[in-house]
Amino acid sequence: MSKEEKIFESVNPDFRAKKGSLKSVDEYVEGILSGNKTFLSQAITLIESSRDDHREMSEQILEQCLPKTGESLRIGISGVPGVGKSTFIDVFGKNLISEGKRIAVLTVDPSSSRSKGSILGDKTRMHFLSTHPDAYIRPSPTAGTLGGVARKTRETMLLCEAAGYEMIFIETVGVGQSETAVYSMVDFFLVLMLAGAGDELQGMKRGILEMADLLAINKTDGDNVEAAKRAKQEYQNALSLFPRQPSGWKPVVKTCSSLDGSGLEDIWDEVKNYITLTQKNGHFKNHRKEQAIDWMYENIHYRLKETFYKHPAIKCRLKAIENKVAEGTLSSFKAATELIKLFGS
Repeated sequence: MSKEEKIFESVNPDFRAKKGSLKSVDEYVEGILSGNKTFLSQAITLIESSRDDHREMSEQILEQCLPKTGESLRIGISGVPGVGKSTFIDVFGKNLISEGKRIAVLTVDPSSSRSKGSILGDKTRMHFLSTHPDAYIRPSPTAGTLGGVARKTRETMLLCEAAGYEMIFIETVGVGQSETAVYSMVDFFLVLMLAGAGDELQGMKRGILEMADLLAINKTDGDNVEAAKRAKQEYQNALSLFPRQPSGWKPVVKTCSSLDGSGLEDIWDEVKNYITLTQKNGHFKNHRKEQAIDWMYENIHYRLKETFYKHPAIKCRLKAIENKVAEGTLSSFKAATELIKLFGS
């Protein structure tokens, strides 16, 4: 068994062992469109696989499901580790389900760069959503993907939409420079922050502030209330220095508590205000079109990289050239040029 197959099987051990357990493309599509969670999960596992036959099948499933996608609201949730993202989503999602919404949560766990393993523990922290019939939680390892977003998150999101989930939450690993990865696939970007954890603004990168549609200071309860109020004012002052976003929306700062539920309704109201504004001025639809194009180029880049390393001449010469670079007898630049010439030959 190849290394790639082992990684694939580790995502869903029950899916691997049953010989001939794969359904037909039509069966998967029918199951997904009917809202069957088992078929949805198995199709996502196909998407996450690196095997060529699985990829080909998953692409066919995606193409057939595509006409049933695009009707959900996609929300990115980011924030520093320990800010309470999972608990926030659990309580926020519970409120939305009470309004008749169906919720899908794509949680992204950091993978070990050494073993490629992942804890995948977010589902256990969402006590309500993990057991509710109108919610679906899919933990996925980042597998080293920049930005803390699994490489197949976009495809997974589309299948969830085809399965009838009206709200898609994408929870990222944490705040970093590459959070543009999640911004490029959602309609609304929400950043959770903590008050009283040192100099809040010092740890915030300008890029994150510029991308955020809403900053929410979480855990505003008990002794944290006054600190949260001060942090809110600091964030509002910081945001006022930035030019208005292309969407025409002025980012807002809110306080909330996932413990007592305070402030969550205000956050939902702001999300709805954003959607109303951007649908009216055309940004919502234009942003989705730009994201689709970005997605195409991202797939091109990935496929080119994959094809490069699978090329017979590259596989044959790569290690020897790598050794020369390590020994200092060949520069990195010259090595790259030689490999690219081999690839093109």
